[in-house]
Amino acid sequence: MSSDVSEPRLDDEVAGLKELYRDFAAADLMPLWTQRDDLMPVAPRPTAVPAVWRWSQLYPLAQRAGELVPVGRGGERRAIALANPGIPGRPYTTATLWAAIQYLGPHEVAPSHRHTQTAFRFVLDGQGVWTNVDGDAVRMSRGDLLLTPGWSFHEHHNTTDSPMAWIDGLDIPLIDQLDAGFYEFGPTELSSCATPERSRSERLWGHPGLRPVLAPDRPSSPLVAYRWEHTDAALRDQLDCADEGLAFTVEPGHAAVRFTNPTTGRDALRTIRIEMHRVCGGVSTEPVRAVGSAVWQIFAGRGRLQVGETSFEVGTGDLFAVPSWTRFALTAADDLDAFRFSDEPVYEALGLDRVDGGAGR
Repeated sequence: MSSDVSEPRLDDEVAGLKELYRDFAAADLMPLWTQRDDLMPVAPRPTAVPAVWRWSQLYPLAQRAGELVPVGRGGERRAIALANPGIPGRPYTTATLWAAIQYLGPHEVAPSHRHTQTAFRFVLDGQGVWTNVDGDAVRMSRGDLLLTPGWSFHEHHNTTDSPMAWIDGLDIPLIDQLDAGFYEFGPTELSSCATPERSRSERLWGHPGLRPVLAPDRPSSPLVAYRWEHTDAALRDQLDCADEGLAFTVEPGHAAVRFTNPTTGRDALRTIRIEMHRVCGGVSTEPVRAVGSAVWQIFAGRGRLQVGETSFEVGTGDLFAVPSWTRFALTAADDLDAFRFSDEPVYEALGLDRVDGGAGR
């Protein structure tokens, strides 16, 4: 008797729920109780996956693009994005970071523009290109880091008979998700054809520990060129001092420096952290995972990296992505220099940063 009463009631409830969910959908509503695992997971579940891009493949493809694709108004830049296979259909290296190889042929000019996205250039090899940042002509050479803070007009010109390629890093995916992107064309003609050895920003801001007394603090670094000779010396001296018991390294045999804003001591760019690491041959870094993602490029040397459950052999020029909350460690086969950029300043500003493991953590 009781089963005869309960079964129709159960059928009525199921039918009522189905109707309720249809009405939710018709009203563009979604109930939390069916979405909780997606909206509030127990730990980050990044869409990006561990991935490696080989310089031996990247550079020849960029050369072919140089032969077939012009630079000028419209396309603006001959930049080829590293597209993470976990984010299909989007030119994103991670969910918040964009990395690309940019190729400029002999005597070519990439015209002026500006955008709210923050950018930098890192040169693996070569010389002969100048980037003009708000009219300041800045030499680009091997190992140099060149900054383009958001909404700065910038253009590139190659003064030589040889092509040159470098790595671009931007926060394009982050700005896209925030619906905060603006873009503006600059003049078609070069703002400057100058080729000074030292840019205006270096003359004003490139003196260690010294700043113009009346200069105000800047949210991004007013120094737009960080030269390899200084980075190399800082890493070398850090390791030498550690051997003498006079300074701290990240861990034995692993030195690292961060590129900072000389007016504040904070990160050189507001949304991107940039570092250079030197790992001595045979040394393995302590495994670490952090909220936020990073992109690395091997500047010199060889090694093996472990990203989550995936391992890769890497060498000079190779780039790789480390997704959010994915455990990472690097073993140097011989002395290895690695360039790293990440979205950590964003997570720290929002109070969302978290680190598990790693030396000194």
